[in-house]
Amino acid sequence: MDNLIEDLDIITDQGDAEACETIQVSKNSDTGKNRKLYIESYGCAMNFSDSEIVSSIMSENGFDTTSIAEEADVIFINTCSIRDKAEQTVRKRLQFFNALKKKQKRPDIMIGVLGCMAERLKSNLLDEEKIVDMVVGPDAYRDLPALVAQVDNGERAVNTFLSREETYADISPVRLNSNGVTAFISIMRGCDNMCSFCVVPFTRGRERSRDPHSIINEAKDLFEKGYREVTLLGQNVDSYKWSAEINNKAQLEKSEISEVVNFANLLEMVAQVDPMLRVRFSTSHPKDITDEVLYTIKKYDNICNYIHLPVQSGNSRVLEMMNRTYDREWYINRVDAIRRILGEDCGISSDMIAGFCSETESDHKDTLSLMEYVQYDFSYMYYYSERPNTLAEKKYEDDVPLETKKRRLSEIITKQQETSLNRNKRDLGLVHQVLIEGASKRSEDRLQGRNSANKVIIFEGKGHKKGEYVDVLVEECTPATLLGSIVEGGTHKC
Repeated sequence: MDNLIEDLDIITDQGDAEACETIQVSKNSDTGKNRKLYIESYGCAMNFSDSEIVSSIMSENGFDTTSIAEEADVIFINTCSIRDKAEQTVRKRLQFFNALKKKQKRPDIMIGVLGCMAERLKSNLLDEEKIVDMVVGPDAYRDLPALVAQVDNGERAVNTFLSREETYADISPVRLNSNGVTAFISIMRGCDNMCSFCVVPFTRGRERSRDPHSIINEAKDLFEKGYREVTLLGQNVDSYKWSAEINNKAQLEKSEISEVVNFANLLEMVAQVDPMLRVRFSTSHPKDITDEVLYTIKKYDNICNYIHLPVQSGNSRVLEMMNRTYDREWYINRVDAIRRILGEDCGISSDMIAGFCSETESDHKDTLSLMEYVQYDFSYMYYYSERPNTLAEKKYEDDVPLETKKRRLSEIITKQQETSLNRNKRDLGLVHQVLIEGASKRSEDRLQGRNSANKVIIFEGKGHKKGEYVDVLVEECTPATLLGSIVEGGTHKC
């Protein structure tokens, strides 16, 4: 089974980092509309979800989508600003698209920047560098048709207004590059946490929760269309809170929705759509995740036994400087609660930052020791990249040498590889229920899917197709992947 080994699912600054190198491109649609839209999306799942909203809005206003930039009348890049590398990647793409306009002798091709980078660098992109025609922030997508018309009339267009209410609850997203099995559902927007290293509160605005009725309807619609897994998205899902009074929405029947809906309530409501619909969520914040949420996960078999719980650092002093509003002991308390309520097999992943301002060798060793304690299944790992206008940039000196950052990151990666392999070895000889998502990346003869704990499993799948649940006996593993074969019956681990 050596040919089944996949690339390590350990995300680092040295590889395809989730926050800067993960890319999605719009799919081809041909419904006879007059113009073509190409969208290239970078960064996190929230950005990909936003691009689906943009596609829906543009489709209602005369655009089909294309996966080939050369065919497009309008090119959008949905951007990420979380790290400098992300912005540099986008700038190179903008240069490429401007060169494409000249090469094709089509000055009418419209280039727009959407999302977080648009909000942060609007004046640079439009007025100083003049490499885009349009800049649109994440809360202004409803205004896209008017902005496109403005550019059609020979003007540059911009709207980066940050809303206190916009959730796009009434827009049915156009699923981009969908496997037809898994889908994102955005449940809230913005962030009220002011982590000192993070630009998100400045680029996505204040936190607001989406009407739960619209979330449930979207989940039902997806299930009816054949989707079998949804991921509820938010910068901090555990702080989800909605009520008709607080959110100034039309009153809903009390029999449908309780007066105040928290995240545990919402999880339960989505789980009740159908027992065959798996439910995941991201991202949890250690300061907010409650035992109520954990017991809700335990109550429903179709809520996946997996939690992404970013720690960033294992040292309390560094966490305070990061303004994470919890310390090492609190984080360990939450991990202990997860293990106590959901069991040792619950998947836990994290985010790690190496070399934050003033981090010492002792602080770094605290991160390594926390990783040893928690035994993460996988992590997203980076070295610290100072972002303009953040609290850290204004208040602290970025004083850890780059070589030291890289060396500490390498040690974190090594530790994660060890724990990932150890965690995967626990699965050997056990049967897992797997939702088939499609063919393996490396072989069309094999299928792949994930178990409840969010682990990728590769297996022989003759006679089966995506969207089916199958039982897979795990026979081999790497630090990133489980390898096995389908069995009939058996006792599920996850």
